[in-house]
Amino acid sequence: QALVGGGEGFRRQAGLMSARIVFEEGDDGVASVALSHPGKFNAMSRAMWRELRAGFERLQRSISLRCILIKGESGHFCAGGDISEYAGFRFQEESLRAFHEDDVWGGLQSMLDCDVPIVAQIEGNCMGAGIEIASCCDIRIASTAARFGAPIARLGFPMAPRETELVLREAGALTVREMLLEAAVLDAAQMLSRGFLNRVVDVEQCASETLATAQRVVALAPAAARMNKQYIRAFHAQNTPSALAECAPVAINSIAAMTWQAYRYADSPE
Repeated sequence: QALVGGGEGFRRQAGLMSARIVFEEGDDGVASVALSHPGKFNAMSRAMWRELRAGFERLQRSISLRCILIKGESGHFCAGGDISEYAGFRFQEESLRAFHEDDVWGGLQSMLDCDVPIVAQIEGNCMGAGIEIASCCDIRIASTAARFGAPIARLGFPMAPRETELVLREAGALTVREMLLEAAVLDAAQMLSRGFLNRVVDVEQCASETLATAQRVVALAPAAARMNKQYIRAFHAQNTPSALAECAPVAINSIAAMTWQAYRYADSPE
């Protein structure tokens, strides 16, 4: 990894390859997280998932940080996973489970565990991995050109269980069914009307509106913001399957078995 920067912030890059995540923390209390995979609309590679986890774990420990702004480079948020890597792990149960449970969920969980408010600047493609990352954000602002979906079924794969639950919670059952079962692609206006987005603005205004939102967050009490996120996370946890284990052991065992068995499709004819 390369680390560049000084008093004005830092830049952290995952390796020397073109696929990377760039973290920059300035003196204004705002950290910028940029997904970058040129030529692939910022599709997430395995290395990027690992860097996402490491970066957010570090940001969580930053005392001076007040807000995180996550975006994609070159006019797109994230087009999904890097399918050029799939042949190396998609067709073996153990390697597929490791990819989703360690790499992907490790990155997403680090975002969910972060007490610093996260604002998403969503432009262009927001597909698959992109909508999962967006689902971990507290405030979502999209341009009118943004497009949302999870057309993984076109590749013959289902969405992983915990990733499905995450998007289901944030986007709603109707939207998730449409995306997964029909491979539907929805525009920003539709996602706004369904409650996934906070605001939709013109393409030219997306960056400035997102930054203005981050600055409004920064202007408020940082300790209160972190506590509010902790409360929200705790209340959500009360309604998760693990919290209901004592009163619904059968349901819990069923969900656990479903999670374990989900990756057996790795060697299916599909």
